Formats: sequence, C-alpha cells, structure tokens
Amino acid sequence: MEELLIPVVPMSHTAHIRSHRKPRRSASTIAMRAGVAGGVLSTLAVAGASGSAVAAEPVTQTLELPTLTADLAAQVAQSADVTQQAAASYELQAERDAAAAKAAKQAKADLAEAKKKAAEEKKKAEEAARKAAAERASRTAERATLSASADTGSSEGSGSVSSSSSSSSSSSSATGSAAAVIAFVQAQVGDAYVSGGTGPNSWDCSGLVQAAFKQVNIDLPRVSQAQSTAGTQVGLDNLQPGDILYWGGAGSAYHVGVYVGDGMFVGAQNSSTGVVQAPLSYDPPSGAVRVL
Repeated sequence: MEELLIPVVPMSHTAHIRSHRKPRRSASTIAMRAGVAGGVLSTLAVAGASGSAVAAEPVTQTLELPTLTADLAAQVAQSADVTQQAAASYELQAERDAAAAKAAKQAKADLAEAKKKAAEEKKKAEEAARKAAAERASRTAERATLSASADTGSSEGSGSVSSSSSSSSSSSSATGSAAAVIAFVQAQVGDAYVSGGTGPNSWDCSGLVQAAFKQVNIDLPRVSQAQSTAGTQVGLDNLQPGDILYWGGAGSAYHVGVYVGDGMFVGAQNSSTGVVQAPLSYDPPSGAVRVL
C-alpha cells in the first residue's frame, strides 16, 4: 500500500489565542427624514450593504412611517386655543354690536318722544301766553274805558259831583296821617304811569305809595314786594283809609295801591291808564297791610 503523506504545517505560537480584533461586519447606513406638520410622513431610509474585504454594491430600502412629535402636538393644541379664543371674541363683538344697535334704537325713540313732549309743552305755553295776553288786553281796555268815562263825567259835571262826593266821604272818614296820605295820592290822579317813576308827574305803583307815606314821615321800601309786608296784615273786609293794598302774595306782590275809603282805591295802574281812582271791584286786591 502506498502511504499517504500529509504535510504538516507548523503552527504559530499564538494560534490558540482568539484574536482581539472585532470581526469584520457588514456596513449599514440608515437615513431618517422627519416630517413637520400633522399628516406629514417621515421617511426612514435604510441602506445596507454586505461587504467583505472587497466592497460590494449597496442595497437601499425606504420605509414611510407617520410621525407626530411633542412640539407638533403642542402647536396643534395652541392653534385650537387660538381658534377658540377668536370665536369667543367674535361672539362677544357681535353681542356688543347688537346691544349698541338696540341702545341706539331706544335712544332714537326716546329723542322722538322728548321732542313730541317738548312740542306739546311749547304749544301749551304759547296757548297760556295768548290767554294771558288776551286777559291783560281786556283789563287794559276796561281800565281805559273807566278812565275815559271818568274824564268825560268830570267835563260834564255829573262825574265831578261823584268824584267830589267820594273825596269828601273819604276825607271825612280819614283823619291825621291817613288823610294826608289820601290827599296826596288823589292829587296825583291823571298823572302818567312810567316804570320806575317816582314823581312828580309820573309814577309807578310802588313809587306813588312810597311818596305818599313820605308825606307823613314814614319811610317805606321802594318795591311792591317789600311794601306788601311793611305793616300788619289786615283782612279785606276790615279795611281802613290809608291801608296799603297789594296784588299777588305777601312778600311777592306785583302791584300796590292805597285804599281811600268807600270801597275805592288809588293806584298807578299801567301806561294806558296812568294813576286812577277806582272801585275795588275794578281790580280786586289780594290783601292789605296797615302802617298807620
């Protein structure tokens, strides 16, 4: 038989020790691409290549996976909050606009109602003014007629007797200071009426009364309001010659005169009649004060 000869290869003295080097591995490359907004897909690219000492051709594989990062979730939540706030703001603005429109409508209605009431009040005031003017005109005409009648009667003689009789009766019932006051005012009958007049030929009502009482050294206030409270209040059914008559309220009188007796008085009435002597029924007074 033939012998088989096997060559023996000498072994290294380190052959039994494992190599400290890491074994060669296949090279792999992984690429990831992340999306940014919801629904954007991230791409995972994996490239692998098996290699040996001599490089082989690489193999690439691509996977599409959905990705939702924490930042993106926060952005979505914040966007939802902003949308909700905007909706609430729009709703509030709509409510304010509706309230403003309602207020404007109500203000317009109130203004129309106020104008209507003002027009009614103005109409009432104008009507009252017309009535007052008519009454004043009527009283002025009546006084003018009375004055004209007195002048006519005096020129014919019959009125003169009546006037003398009244004066005589008044003079006979009045004595002392009262007689002097009465004599003074009767002497001014026929003089003109002038607002603010204090004589000697033109008077207003309180100017005549003040001048009459000055004849007996009594200083009265200048205006009718003060003269109506200058003495003791007396009733119209208890008058004496020389009492001061007033028209209006005590302390707020608008006219004064002097009672001369027998239901007659003398006063500076107005620019149409001047100073006249007339019965109390001609222009009934409101009250009287006594200073004598």
